[in-house]
Amino acid sequence: MAKKKENFEDIMANLETIVNKMENENPSLEEAIAYYEEGIKSCGKLYKILNNAEGKIKVLKENTEVDFEEEGKI
Repeated sequence: MAKKKENFEDIMANLETIVNKMENENPSLEEAIAYYEEGIKSCGKLYKILNNAEGKIKVLKENTEVDFEEEGKI
């Protein structure tokens, strides 16, 4: 079965859960390290999603600016 692709909101919710556990559950050292590792992985995923979105926005912005410039010349 195909793995469900995580979206930004799901990853953020998971990261918030990890933070709450770290703050409220008083985890053991081993648990804290595991939470930290999971949080770092989530942050990496979020960074990739945001970086990809930024790239798409830049492309759209560049295409829009070109279109407006061409319209002004007509």
